[in-house]
Amino acid sequence: MTKQEPPSEPINPVLPEAVKAPADSSHNRAGNIISRISIMRIVLAAVLVVFLWQWFDTHRRINGMQQDLARRLAKMDSNNKANQLLTTQMQESMRELSAKIGVLEASSVEAQNHRAAQESLYQDLSGSRDETVLAEVEQLLLIAGQQLQLSANVKTALIAMQQADDRLKRMDRAALKGLRKVINHDIDKLRTLPDVDVPDIKFRLDNLIAEVDNLQLVQDITHVPQEKNIATIAPVSDEVAWRRLLREVWEDMSRLVRIENTQKLELPLLPPTQAFFLRENLKLRLLSARLGLLSYDEMSFKYDLQLAQEWIVRYFDVKSTSGALAVTTLQKLQESSINIELPDVSTSLEAARNYRSSLGKGAR
Repeated sequence: MTKQEPPSEPINPVLPEAVKAPADSSHNRAGNIISRISIMRIVLAAVLVVFLWQWFDTHRRINGMQQDLARRLAKMDSNNKANQLLTTQMQESMRELSAKIGVLEASSVEAQNHRAAQESLYQDLSGSRDETVLAEVEQLLLIAGQQLQLSANVKTALIAMQQADDRLKRMDRAALKGLRKVINHDIDKLRTLPDVDVPDIKFRLDNLIAEVDNLQLVQDITHVPQEKNIATIAPVSDEVAWRRLLREVWEDMSRLVRIENTQKLELPLLPPTQAFFLRENLKLRLLSARLGLLSYDEMSFKYDLQLAQEWIVRYFDVKSTSGALAVTTLQKLQESSINIELPDVSTSLEAARNYRSSLGKGAR
């Protein structure tokens, strides 16, 4: 029989749990402490990081503010220098203006003194307001007559006579109605004269004078085709010898014989110096026509235009655009009439003088 071992004593499960309980509680406390310490470290680290970030950010902002402040100070310094320079310039300008103002004031005082002396002298000579106005009217009528006789300037004469009538009208005297009637009659004569557009004709003549240098001479146009024909005849490199011989013989024979139209007028050939003087003489002729226009000398005006047109037709290329336009403009200008039969306005001047003399005799 086999020997059976005695059963072992049962193990009490309560004792290990009791032993393990203190160990687990101490372990938990240590873990809690460690976890608290780690949380505090993390918080402290976070606080430290935030503090460092705020410190660096504040330091960066302070540096930026310092740089911005330095830039603004530099800008203000430059602005102050510019303002000082402007202030200096303004002070110099003010000194110059003060000096000029002083000179102007002195001139003004002198002019006022001269004017006062002239007015006193004029008042002494005129004697009365009516006589003064009549003297001015007589002077205006004299100017109108001179403008008509010397330069045929109708507009200036008309303005002068209208001013004379306005001064008589402001006097508002019944005795001046006869004089005003004579002046208005002469004014109506001037208004009925034909209107000559002198500025437009003058503008066309000025354009023609400026266009003279752009006109092409006939001799420059006619030589171009001959040069082209000569240039078109060129020897062929691979030409046969007998053909080359025949071509050269034909060229020599063609040079010996030339067919021309003898009834055609010869083209005027001018050297460069004469061509220059031709253009200048044409300009002078147009300027002479301009003077004839301003003096209302129709004969001289049309003669100069006719001579200028003949020169352009003879020496210049009238088939070109500029040449044809110049000839057309000269023809139109020749058709315009600048002759004006100027009326006699001396009756107004005589009436004013008679009235003034009668006024002087009445005062005596």
